Amino acid sequence: MNLPLATVSKVLKFSCVDGPGSRLVLFLQGCNFACPSCHNPHTMKLCNDCGDCLPVCSTGALTIVQGKVLYDPSICEHCDKCLDICPINANPKVTQYSVDNVLALLDQNKPFLNGITVSGGEATMQLKFIIALFTAIKANDKLKDLTCFIDSNGYLPEAAWKTVLPVTDGVMLDIKAFEGDLHSQLTTRSNERVLSSARLLFEAGKLHELRYLLIPERTDTAKEIAELSRFVGALDSNLPLRLNAFQHHGVQGEARNWPTMKQPDVERIAQDLRAAGLSNVVTPAVYI
Repeated sequence: MNLPLATVSKVLKFSCVDGPGSRLVLFLQGCNFACPSCHNPHTMKLCNDCGDCLPVCSTGALTIVQGKVLYDPSICEHCDKCLDICPINANPKVTQYSVDNVLALLDQNKPFLNGITVSGGEATMQLKFIIALFTAIKANDKLKDLTCFIDSNGYLPEAAWKTVLPVTDGVMLDIKAFEGDLHSQLTTRSNERVLSSARLLFEAGKLHELRYLLIPERTDTAKEIAELSRFVGALDSNLPLRLNAFQHHGVQGEARNWPTMKQPDVERIAQDLRAAGLSNVVTPAVYI
């Protein structure tokens, strides 16, 4: 049987912020949202082989062969000029990974890992690969104690979630906004499916935490915070809720002119949420 390949933007061999414990993280290329606030906008689209990135690659790590942009990581200096110049928010420096490639990485780093997290972009756009990978991990005697997590925007339909949840240990889910028009402005998509995903994952016992990005004058309003409090409280007042603070790091376009979220305002909102009964509100450790 031919297993699917993953288009991977980046691999972190060790991370302590992408799920519980120390984790290997795969950032998969491609996203079904187009958030102006994204700090990894180069993970949104797939390269269309236009070649605009070649002139800024001083080492020749990027070339075109038979109409396709090819990447040679051995001579790349990681200046990221190719990411800055890309007209469609794509990454020409992607790598194709097989399930066996990832299993080998996990095996090499196993003594230092508690699990693996697939992130993005939006990881679930490559759902067949995730299912194949997590299934292989669960069947591997040396790796089966590693936990398998997904970091997602929640736009996956219910039927598709049910195909991957049997081999998934936990999901970190982002909610961008509660008011429908605001969510559409911030993502280009509605939030009905996202909120349904959160409920489904919670009922399945797979919702590890909710994440909410605080953006001044947009998602930090009293109405949005009240909706956030009501939504989380209706699930479980002890559900981990991670508040993230909008900053300009990596952001492109109009959102570069948006005000950033300051620590005192985040702490004030966290206190309001705790006062409303939410007992597991986490605030950022670093503001950059």
